[in-house]
Amino acid sequence: MNLRTLNDVFFTLVKRNSDRVALTREGDTWKTISARQLRSWVYATARQLQSWGIKKGDRVILLSENRPEWATTDFACLLLGAVDVPIYATQISEQCLFVLQNSEARIAFVSTRKQYEKLAAIRDQSDLEYIVIMDEAPELNDVVPMQSFLRHAPPDDDPALNAIGEKIEPDDLATLIYTSGTTGTPKGVMLTHGNIASNLNVSLDMYEFDKDDLCISFLPLSHVTARHLDYALFNAGVPLAYCPVIEDLPRSMREVHPTLIVAVPRVYEKVYNQVQNKAHGIKRGLIQWALRVGAANREAILRGETPTSFSWKLADALVFSKIREGLGGRARVFVSGGAPLGKEIATWYADIGIRIHEGYGLTETSPVIALNNPINHRLGTVGKPMSNIEVRIADDGEVLVRGPSIFKGYWKMPEETAAVFQDGWFKTGDIGSIDEDGYLSITDRKKDLIKTSGGKFIAPQPIENSLKVNQYIAEAALLGDKRRFPAVLIIPSFEDLEQWAKQHSVKFSSRKELVRSHQVQGLYEGIVEELNHNLAQYEKLKKVLVIPDELSIADGTLTPSMKLRRRHLTDRYKKEIDALYAEAESHQRTPATSKR
Repeated sequence: MNLRTLNDVFFTLVKRNSDRVALTREGDTWKTISARQLRSWVYATARQLQSWGIKKGDRVILLSENRPEWATTDFACLLLGAVDVPIYATQISEQCLFVLQNSEARIAFVSTRKQYEKLAAIRDQSDLEYIVIMDEAPELNDVVPMQSFLRHAPPDDDPALNAIGEKIEPDDLATLIYTSGTTGTPKGVMLTHGNIASNLNVSLDMYEFDKDDLCISFLPLSHVTARHLDYALFNAGVPLAYCPVIEDLPRSMREVHPTLIVAVPRVYEKVYNQVQNKAHGIKRGLIQWALRVGAANREAILRGETPTSFSWKLADALVFSKIREGLGGRARVFVSGGAPLGKEIATWYADIGIRIHEGYGLTETSPVIALNNPINHRLGTVGKPMSNIEVRIADDGEVLVRGPSIFKGYWKMPEETAAVFQDGWFKTGDIGSIDEDGYLSITDRKKDLIKTSGGKFIAPQPIENSLKVNQYIAEAALLGDKRRFPAVLIIPSFEDLEQWAKQHSVKFSSRKELVRSHQVQGLYEGIVEELNHNLAQYEKLKKVLVIPDELSIADGTLTPSMKLRRRHLTDRYKKEIDALYAEAESHQRTPATSKR
């Protein structure tokens, strides 16, 4: 079925009438939700919204972790033609306030008391009339319990609501998604029903699913990638198991055994690092042998084939299958998006028999621009562009796109909207290239390119991704814009580093003392020096700054989608960065002085 609007996803889901469209954990057990149950919840929520005067075009806030009530509220809004406005569950009150005021939302749905308190603190500064809470909270007097109307959900079809939903047009606004704001003020991206539906229509054809498939919904639904995925799987009849807390993901994988895993690079990197951490003694030798076997069969894996040699089968039985068990043991499709996946990580997974399909897109493109798939797959690229979208490379290397999935504009920001379009093409802000076979590669964000004082341009992401492969590095940020040479700021993986320090008799009483020790400095300088062998002369990292802090969303160094906020990071450590370069300049001047 060709989707016109997102309501077609809901109608398809209802018509299929499956006994299992979603799963949610209650205590230590998983509860199954049927299509009939979800339908009745959606109708009850839509009727409640109608009773408050919510109609087509009105905005409704969604501040919640991934759970069935999220989808219920979303489908109810879409059915009425209302515009839902998701907010990351990690946002603080001040960040929520901007969205509330900018969107002029009158109703907000929140998941827990913690989320309620964020809005309660700023409620009098907004247009909010009602706050609906998903959890039971009898002690709160100024909220509407969602269960109060879900308990009385109508069991039968509701032709009147269906008729409203069927009248929604592809050009009608479906959602406002506020960008996480790596720079400047967040912008409300206006996505229509047709924008997202057009993207779903082409992405659904890339993979085949059956009744035994299952996926865990854990990427924040406030992010367009996670939402697109859930729509696609609802439409395809693949059940979703909701995992509200990322820390519960390993447990959820072991319990529900997903067949499809869609994750951001950080998830794949974490699994990689866990394997590296366990590689000691005899086990290390076994893993290294298995990886050599895997590397010899890499091309077959990347073609989608299963090697048949005895050595492969032995390596798979002794090593690779054990790694897959940590991912649930049943996964057959792996997709990565949201940020660039390092080629070293993708290669390592191929060597253990897992072909990761990396994709690329933005909130403004609904979101998928290109995606590797079982038919067309090339390591190191983000795949071929989707069939509904045109892609070209500008003279300066920027990726430009146009097509029906490109957003309508930024909410109340006509100047910012005009600035990102050029002759009808949307300027993605990414630097990329297309090879002779049509595969798209992304180098870096245009604004993140580093230009040294010598005029050399350096793309930081490939270098940073190479560093993050190391188990002792949690995050890396290249420095050097307008400086004489590039350097790197490193955020350690402290759990691994502290274990290393104990093994090497490094004494420390704080993380600050730990990173300043000459042994730890030597460790990271050695890691960087090894990488320098593979870099061009102008890319070689001359200095290393190791900081004693972890990055977080709360301190502004990470976006809610876990991307690095470079400006925030470099501003926070400006004093240390300036001192690093000043010291280097001083050392360069010293020999010249001594010669005199």
